Amino acid sequence: MKKKVYDLEERTYLFAKNCRLLLYILPKTTANYEDSKQLIKSSGSVAANYIEANEKLGDKDFKFRLKISRKEAKESILWLRLLKDLNVSHRNELNSLIQEAEELRKILSTIINKS
Repeated sequence: MKKKVYDLEERTYLFAKNCRLLLYILPKTTANYEDSKQLIKSSGSVAANYIEANEKLGDKDFKFRLKISRKEAKESILWLRLLKDLNVSHRNELNSLIQEAEELRKILSTIINKS
């Protein structure tokens, strides 16, 4: 079992990276191509907006960036679920990414609620 990364900037980066790595091995179908493009954008946005939140211009900006990051995590879950349903042979890998996106969403929600 992989050790969890507790540096959230690194963890969001690894999520985006792992999404991209998985997309290399999926079959080259029209649906996979289109869903993959969306997943690349949303997973990268989780990381980018979390980094921007840490470079906040103020408390409102911090919370706003975290909310965008959380929204992008939720969107990533949608694309991952669609890919999972259409790529049965890669369900385990996609389930792992869905679980990670869900954990990131929950962590971001907790930070938002406590700030």
